[in-house]
Amino acid sequence: MELKVLIAGTGFAAEGHAQAFRAAGAEITGIVGRTPHVVAEVAQKLSIPHAGTDWQHALRECLPDIVSIATPGGAHYEPIKQAIAHGAHVFCDKPMTATSDTAIELHRLAQQAGVKTAYAASFRYAPGVLHAKKLVAEGVIGEPTEVECISHFNLERGIPFGWSHRREDGGGRLNNNFTHTLSIVTSVLGDRILSVMGEVRDDLGRAPIVSGVHNFATRRDFMPTDLNDPSLEWGKSDVEWSYTVLARIESQKASKPVSVLFKHGGLVPRFHEDHIVFYGREGAIYIEGHYGSGQLHLFDRSGQWRALPLPDDVAARIPAIKGETEQCWHYLAREFIRDILGEAHEAYPTFREGAEYQQIIDMIRSEGNWTKVAEPA
Repeated sequence: MELKVLIAGTGFAAEGHAQAFRAAGAEITGIVGRTPHVVAEVAQKLSIPHAGTDWQHALRECLPDIVSIATPGGAHYEPIKQAIAHGAHVFCDKPMTATSDTAIELHRLAQQAGVKTAYAASFRYAPGVLHAKKLVAEGVIGEPTEVECISHFNLERGIPFGWSHRREDGGGRLNNNFTHTLSIVTSVLGDRILSVMGEVRDDLGRAPIVSGVHNFATRRDFMPTDLNDPSLEWGKSDVEWSYTVLARIESQKASKPVSVLFKHGGLVPRFHEDHIVFYGREGAIYIEGHYGSGQLHLFDRSGQWRALPLPDDVAARIPAIKGETEQCWHYLAREFIRDILGEAHEAYPTFREGAEYQQIIDMIRSEGNWTKVAEPA
């Protein structure tokens, strides 16, 4: 049975989702975007028969089994709600929506409608993460005790103003970085998040307004050469560009909750490589890269760090696709399709995780966990 897929969006994610579902054996029957000539160009490029700007018309015309939501988070709510009413299964990129209330509502509606959902916090499928999951499950590091996820992106301050700078559009580093690292940690340890606290900081403040930007992947091509140019217009950032989060996660592999540190600086430079480390009572696993896509190193009873090759059984599961983001989309789309068809599949994140993550992000942004230190007597 060939499932039919309708895509919402025309940028980098839309193209990635379309290719992922095709590789999984589905038919891409339509694509919808805001700008007529853009959606027509993308549809022609990807050989998609239906192209339009009316989402509800496309749902009636294309009769999709699956809709793939590849727009910024602030534009997710209405298309997903309409797709669920249509009876379509939903594959949604992160963030799920811009607020926890709307994310919870969509999760409830999907459950009531009996449709399947996939939430693309998908770097849990990076090769190093899958390898770490295997090692932890085999007890190689013993009982897990703590995890640290450290990343510094040194993003350019001249990146043109857009959805990533606006809370209402699903912007911010929590929505677009923390979602992945939280999914990575829970995929390895277990998905029961017991408690969370954290703080955020907007150390950008503003970004230049530049016309012509369409594709998120090429936004750097439009950066002004002189940020001191008095003729520049500026948009106000209202989201975090750095965060520090502490979490306690329950794991069946540990007798006590595992402590997790998530530290991200969007605008600051890195000195050593970004990394994810899983510590246990008998060893540790260090993965290079902010999303665990680099070399994995093991510290075990030998008392030495050593680089490990990717096991053959893990390598065999990785889609042969260029680009780590695209690779993970392919992995998730494949498992989602298998589930819909009633075939054996791996567990994957759904709207349950999407709604939970949005609640956690709202809690962190509220910063209601500071204790004031009194002056000494």
